[in-house]
Amino acid sequence: MPRRNRFGVVGVVALALLAGCTGVPGQIWPSAEDPLTIYSGRSEELVAPLLPRLEAAVGGDVTVRYGSTDELAAQLLQEGVSSPADVFFGQDAGALGSLGGAGLLAPLPADVVEPVPARYRAADATWVAVTARARVVAYNPDLVPEPDLPSGLDDLLAPRWTGRLGYAPANASWLSFVTGLRLVRGEEGARRWLTAFAAQRPQRFDGNGAILDAVAAGTIDAGLVNHYYLFRKTADLDPAGYPVRNHYVADDPLGLVNVAAAGVVASSDQPEAARRAVAFLLSRQAQQYFVDATGEYPVRDGVTPTRPFDLGPLAALSPPDVDLADLGSLDRSEAVLQEVGLL
Repeated sequence: MPRRNRFGVVGVVALALLAGCTGVPGQIWPSAEDPLTIYSGRSEELVAPLLPRLEAAVGGDVTVRYGSTDELAAQLLQEGVSSPADVFFGQDAGALGSLGGAGLLAPLPADVVEPVPARYRAADATWVAVTARARVVAYNPDLVPEPDLPSGLDDLLAPRWTGRLGYAPANASWLSFVTGLRLVRGEEGARRWLTAFAAQRPQRFDGNGAILDAVAAGTIDAGLVNHYYLFRKTADLDPAGYPVRNHYVADDPLGLVNVAAAGVVASSDQPEAARRAVAFLLSRQAQQYFVDATGEYPVRDGVTPTRPFDLGPLAALSPPDVDLADLGSLDRSEAVLQEVGLL
């Protein structure tokens, strides 16, 4: 079903006849000059510097509508086939999964998605990761000896962590972690762990950056954050002198890896240009840009940060076995957190 047909079949025929009578070609939507439209849940500060290269790859103008990933996904769901969007670029795989499940994303060609590991793209190829980020335990090495570092969620319930952990209850990455926990352990299992975690009296913070500040100051021993916040904190100083380290956990919800991802909107009237846009986001030059700008993991091999980021290969991580497309049920995660007093 075409998306921008405001006139119905009769109206389109009439416009076609009118264009033919006047001898003026290209008067029927879409025209060759229509810009490609991207709905971006990633910030303008991050995306805008990349636009000239993206436009060169697409072969035309690109318009970007910025906003939160959840808001733009809800907007696209509401607009349906009438949406002006050609590409959706979201901060969270759950949003892409919701759009794909609603039939609003078109499958991408195999040559576009195959450079990305299978676990970081949709099984039906309707979306593909652009960058990845890992949940870590950021800790103060002066306060936490290596034997005390957790190997999984349940280790954080030990008495030594009582009152000494930080988390950011309203942060989207925390909510995605809780959603991953629900997917791995089930609703009741997640509720039991969260209830026990609440009994540990973890300290609340407004964001991941504030957690790292508290860890560095010794106010808390450790906090649950995304890996790249440490890179941001140490970008302009000697990382060795900053008393915070990232601890990665394998095969456990504590080590969830989530992704920023992109897909082509199924109702796009410029599908080839939209596919070129997604392919560009996965190109080596774009991957290099994202890694250096954010400290997130590239999703294709052969890209390493040129900045002093201690970033190993994505393949070295061993996240829990969850379908990232299912991370969209944040409302239910918020409800559980409210029930146990963590939100």
